[in-house]
Amino acid sequence: MKGKKISPKERLFCIYYIESRSGREAAARAGFSICPEKAAAKLLMRDDIKKEITKCSKGRAAGLDEVCQGYRRLAFGTVADALRLLFSEEALTDDKLEKMDLFNVAEIKRPKGVGLEIKFFDRLKPLERLQTLSEFENESEGALGFYQALERGAKALENRN
Repeated sequence: MKGKKISPKERLFCIYYIESRSGREAAARAGFSICPEKAAAKLLMRDDIKKEITKCSKGRAAGLDEVCQGYRRLAFGTVADALRLLFSEEALTDDKLEKMDLFNVAEIKRPKGVGLEIKFFDRLKPLERLQTLSEFENESEGALGFYQALERGAKALENRN
């Protein structure tokens, strides 16, 4: 792949991959609609894509950013695939199951061999956590702003004398 530039679609994949850390989801969102999991696997093996992901990741607080992204996926993520699984009349193959996004599913049970019971994560808990993190971030920005104002005031007094 030397000399080949990364396409806009591939760059989008890199950005979406950084956000979700899910190759399948990133590929699907970037427009790789046919077998997104295979496209993601191929892309993630390429050195130019790895470098682009590293380049785009720089300057981001990976730990906290990933935690917030996970909370966002739990709070706002889709449950469409889980509902497809629940109401599917036919037996699903491993390939079809692999393609499903079941991130929001906490538990799957088959009570007494009949039907299917799907338990989802509580969406309110991640929203509460995101609110707490947002408030903490705002407080620390406020504290930093106060500190910077004190610093500017001290410099102004110093320059006046």
